[in-house]
Amino acid sequence: MFPEITVLELGEKLKSADEFILLDVREPAELNYAKIEDRRLEVAPLSRLSSAGPSALPEAVRAQAAPIYILCHHGSRSSQVAAWLVQQGYKNVFNVAGGIDAYARKVDSKIGVY
Repeated sequence: MFPEITVLELGEKLKSADEFILLDVREPAELNYAKIEDRRLEVAPLSRLSSAGPSALPEAVRAQAAPIYILCHHGSRSSQVAAWLVQQGYKNVFNVAGGIDAYARKVDSKIGVY
């Protein structure tokens, strides 16, 4: 299994200078509706991961040098990707419970909901 973090915890991490990867697994069109702007953001849509496997992961993720916080719309796809990464041997993987929808509702309303 894999641990989860809350959107409130993610909000605190985003305010920090800590090194981590925020892996957004939503589809490209979804990013037009709501997106967290941060230098640590990497995007790898689940559809691309499903078809291409580990080669579709951004280099920063493949390096496994920093914690990986996985985000989707509500937390379902991100939990699938988290479980898959753990099966691939990744150790520092966290699902963001509630996804960007919960983040927008509880942390930053400027993000917007869809």
